[in-house]
Amino acid sequence: MSDVAASVTPVVVARKPSLWRMIAEDLRCVTSRDPAARGGIETWLVYPGVHAIIWHRFAHALWGAGWPFAARFLSWLARFLTQVDIHPAATIGRRFFIDHGAGVVIGETAVVGDDVTLYHGVTLGGVSWRPGKRHPTLGNGVLVGAGAKILGPIHIGEGARVGANAVVIEDVPPAMTVVGIPGRIVRPSETRRRLGDGRIDLDHHLMPDPVGEAVAALVDRIDFLEVRLAHLQARLNDHSDTQTEETAP
Repeated sequence: MSDVAASVTPVVVARKPSLWRMIAEDLRCVTSRDPAARGGIETWLVYPGVHAIIWHRFAHALWGAGWPFAARFLSWLARFLTQVDIHPAATIGRRFFIDHGAGVVIGETAVVGDDVTLYHGVTLGGVSWRPGKRHPTLGNGVLVGAGAKILGPIHIGEGARVGANAVVIEDVPPAMTVVGIPGRIVRPSETRRRLGDGRIDLDHHLMPDPVGEAVAALVDRIDFLEVRLAHLQARLNDHSDTQTEETAP
């Protein structure tokens, strides 16, 4: 019996960070994701996205402690002050940042991993009245562009990037880029979006444009076919002139 017990590897359960530690990490992560951030005091005082996550941390703690009305009231107050609507039951990981912090909606059963960044106007919404899991799950390191809508109990894989104004209704594999309405996977993300100094790559303007690329390919093909048609028409005219000369008396 002792040999069996000795052969069993002990399971190490990671301790959940304290509420205050998570808030401190939320504050510190802003400087690595927003070039306009100039210091901790400014971040604490004037960033509505930071205020929204701080309010949510407290509301989520109240929800977990069995005080749903107090949690909902705190969530409503946070929405009134920040224009960010996060249900207190939503699970949000560490170092979460909402840039510009306006018009963001995160539903009740949404799950957000660590190091996730959302921009203004993002919705993590549901598409069903059925109870249970109705909202999306975002893996670690996901970046969601302004105005994007991620709907339903789908999963956005770790390190994925969702383009601005995309509407995503299906799972996205890890490290992929998705754009458009409905969202389409266009290519793997070329980097892990972390620079050498630990900052996140904010090159949103480098998002691919599959519709534009398709139109450009069609235009090139049409130009090629027009040149080829003109060449064939010229040869046909030359052949017709030759036959006319041969049949002339």
